[in-house]
Amino acid sequence: MNLNIGDQVPDFEAEIQDGSNIKLSDYKGKKLVLFFYPKDNTPTCTMEACNLRDNYEEFQKLGYEVLGVSTDTTKSHQKFIDKFDLPYNLISDPDKKIHELFGTWVEKQMYGKKYMGTARNTFVINEDGKIENIVEKVKAKEHTNQILS
Repeated sequence: MNLNIGDQVPDFEAEIQDGSNIKLSDYKGKKLVLFFYPKDNTPTCTMEACNLRDNYEEFQKLGYEVLGVSTDTTKSHQKFIDKFDLPYNLISDPDKKIHELFGTWVEKQMYGKKYMGTARNTFVINEDGKIENIVEKVKAKEHTNQILS
């Protein structure tokens, strides 16, 4: 599925780092930054996660909650959160169902080899559950500015 600005986001239920389940509909009435990233503890993903962490208070002031999504396990997410003191939840999507819903499980290419992986995309969702913005060319160190501009 490919989602566009103005589309209603599909609801989903998923497990977060502590093993509990959350639903996207739990965030109805709130603004949400939903960022998809390839892997916990890798250089670019860590830079992106820490940029969002460092600006988390700013997001909160503007009424945003932040949620990260990757195919990593809940255990990996918990270690990532603990290591970098991340103040937001990370969703575990090992079966790629959420990636499929948002169109972020894509064919990629590195060194001439094709493989399937996560597109580093961020969806900015309004209080009504509609997509306000999609950041597709994420710059890890400037990600907050990309989201809020």
